[in-house]
Amino acid sequence: MGTPDFAVSSLERLIAEGHDVVGVFTQPDKPKGRKHILTAPPVKECALLHHIPVYQPESLKHGEAQPILEELQPDVIVVAAFGMLLKSDVLDFPKYGCINVHASLLPKYRGAAPINACILNGETETGVTTMQMNEGLDTGDILLSETVTIGENETAGELFDRLAVLGGTVLQKTLEAIEAGTLTRTPQDDTQSCYAGMLSKADSPVDWSRTAQQVHDQIRGLSPWPGALTMRDGARLKLHRSLLAPDLSDETTGCTKAGDLYAEQGKLYVRCGDARYVELTEVQPQGSRAMDTKSYLLGHPVEAGQSVS
Repeated sequence: MGTPDFAVSSLERLIAEGHDVVGVFTQPDKPKGRKHILTAPPVKECALLHHIPVYQPESLKHGEAQPILEELQPDVIVVAAFGMLLKSDVLDFPKYGCINVHASLLPKYRGAAPINACILNGETETGVTTMQMNEGLDTGDILLSETVTIGENETAGELFDRLAVLGGTVLQKTLEAIEAGTLTRTPQDDTQSCYAGMLSKADSPVDWSRTAQQVHDQIRGLSPWPGALTMRDGARLKLHRSLLAPDLSDETTGCTKAGDLYAEQGKLYVRCGDARYVELTEVQPQGSRAMDTKSYLLGHPVEAGQSVS
């Protein structure tokens, strides 16, 4: 049971390891893009490629899965970014229950957007946890986990790709331990938990009065979606990538307040609230494509006293 790209890695690992994947549950096809073309979830595309039956119920709240599970008789259900809450009728059906592949080190960052949240909050490490599911939101017993270091300039998209692959690895180790009878379960410490809610475009605007580190974390934590956003000369400017610029000072730049711009040798800097600077390295002007800042500055030069908001 899974829907986006993150779940594809787990499905592909199950197939590659020779597990008998008897069926795939995923979200219904949804309209995408400006033309609202009906598009299949990535997990469905992967399943069909491998000739695995696909089921796309609108909901699982009223026993919709029961007749399908009765037919399939799974030993275990693997869940990865499925997007629907499972009730006891599904959780208790397989012999080995339902195992979730979650992209955080539980109990920290339960919820829908753990990868983004850990970067937004300035974490330096994260990982993947497999969990024995219960009816709570990511509250089940921990089975296995593996930790990775977050790069200081790594975006959420880049971390997403790494954790998706790691998820398949941790899942395989979990299933091997089940088959060997060596798996242990560790209850989560709820006092250590925190929640990572779904992101929206309301998270995008940058508050330049925050510290440079916080702004940098926001830019990379929201890349590629929904993307950090600022305003320059009345137009939106989307911020895709950035770096911290530790060596700049107000004496060098002539800047005096948060949001002031400084450009030098094809590089673009913004002063933040702690008098430190963020270097913007990839931006997207309103109505245009993403580009490096050297290209952006050719058409949008910075003059003394200009700022973003």
